[in-house]
Amino acid sequence: MLDTSSFESTGLYVHWPFCAAKCPYCDFNSYVSDQVDAFRWLRAYQSELSRLASEMPSRTLTSVFFGGGTPSLMDPEIIAELLNQLACHWKIASDIEITVEANPSSVDNQKFQDFRAAGVNRLSLGVQALNDKDLARLGRQHTTAESLEAIAISRQCFDRVSIDVIYGRQHQTVTDWEQELASVLSFGLDHLSLYQLTIEPRTAFGDRFAAGKLNGLPDEQCAVDMMHLNYSACDDAGLSAYEVSNFARPSEQSRHNLTYWRCGDYLAIGPGAHGRVSIEDTRYATETVKLPEFWLRSVETGVGAEARRRLSTSEQATEYLIMGLRLVEGIDRHRYEKLAGVPIAESSIAALQDLDLIEPSADRLATTRRGAMLLNAVISELLPTNSR
Repeated sequence: MLDTSSFESTGLYVHWPFCAAKCPYCDFNSYVSDQVDAFRWLRAYQSELSRLASEMPSRTLTSVFFGGGTPSLMDPEIIAELLNQLACHWKIASDIEITVEANPSSVDNQKFQDFRAAGVNRLSLGVQALNDKDLARLGRQHTTAESLEAIAISRQCFDRVSIDVIYGRQHQTVTDWEQELASVLSFGLDHLSLYQLTIEPRTAFGDRFAAGKLNGLPDEQCAVDMMHLNYSACDDAGLSAYEVSNFARPSEQSRHNLTYWRCGDYLAIGPGAHGRVSIEDTRYATETVKLPEFWLRSVETGVGAEARRRLSTSEQATEYLIMGLRLVEGIDRHRYEKLAGVPIAESSIAALQDLDLIEPSADRLATTRRGAMLLNAVISELLPTNSR
């Protein structure tokens, strides 16, 4: 039986797979291409939106997220056309959140004004570092000066601006990060995403790490100290943690990402895009063809670019636990039990509570800040044995 308790909103994710350059740490489905037939892509996106609307017409869209890749490389006219089409298919929430991801190297005042005129009302800017040497190590195509200019332009064009910054970089000390984070917080933004550098397989950094050539990564204690600093410094600046890596002033949380973490419904189009949709009494995981040209051809020929897999209630329970415990608000214990068929083991809850890793109540279960830093271990302890 499908649990529909969290489907008060439906998000839409649009994946633009193209970048100006591939960053060595990035494992997203992104590609460097000098030639993109933009209006061919527009037609394909429009076709996919029409298909989804025919299958799921009774929806209220509360968020749209253009991710990538670097969607700020898109022509604003394409975004305008897509946003106009949405109102023909679905009911649009009066306070819909529409986000575009951008890199400082692709920031242009007129283009951003055009994005805003198209309906975009939130920008997520990938600053990643405020240090030119580290930006070069990360393979970024911008400088610190360009980041500062991009932040200023973004704030002129949009009321809601978030920036992403990576910490735990090569040769970075806690003192280095403390000074850099103070600079980030001095911008007075309403939302920050602070991500620890992770070394993913099948990336340039992954290959270097495997070959023993990625030097200067922080040890575990240094990374923990940096994470502690994130919480304390952001608290002092009035940005509360609402997710492991995300901090916001009241009411400025990313509504789209909250839909992910709360295991709500979100539609997804574009190469390699993942979604979660409920149709009648069944919940599905959706995934699209990864390679951009194959995705285009699949859509254009009607072969189908999306695969769907039915999620069992036990799979939904596991996903809800994993995603929901990332949030400071935690999970609804009754919702989990309804999905899993059994409650979370009280012995596991007691053991984690004794270690100051979780904060249980009659209705909810959430991690402490210490637990958030050891999230994988907490989740592993709470999952049923057959799900680990």
